[in-house]
Amino acid sequence: MSTFAPISSPDAPKAVGPYSQATTCGGWVFTAGQIPLDPATGEITGDSVAEQTERVLQNLKAVLAAAGCGLGDVVKTTVFLTDLATFAEMNGVYSAHFREPFPARSTIQVAGLPKGARVEIEAVARVPHAS
Repeated sequence: MSTFAPISSPDAPKAVGPYSQATTCGGWVFTAGQIPLDPATGEITGDSVAEQTERVLQNLKAVLAAAGCGLGDVVKTTVFLTDLATFAEMNGVYSAHFREPFPARSTIQVAGLPKGARVEIEAVARVPHAS
């Protein structure tokens, strides 16, 4: 039977509600959506979608590392943008962090994100050598 375990990293923003940065179950990691918060200040960093995407991916890397994996272990992402017209800007940064075989991805335009963020990304990853 698989056990459910919360994951937390001091190198990513603290959860600000009743949720975990990520959870693991049966060798899989499910991250909460990461927005471009500076882990030290809790404030949004970057004005452009490119700058915000970079911060989001740094936060995502920190959470995944705490679970024993990395971006190369990600099998699925969901990207939330407040404006799909910024897709190419986000994708330019995103593509610099992910290599083939690329994870599956959904990209959705939303009416708003917490703290006025312009981008949020969540991921599902497989922990290497998990039983």
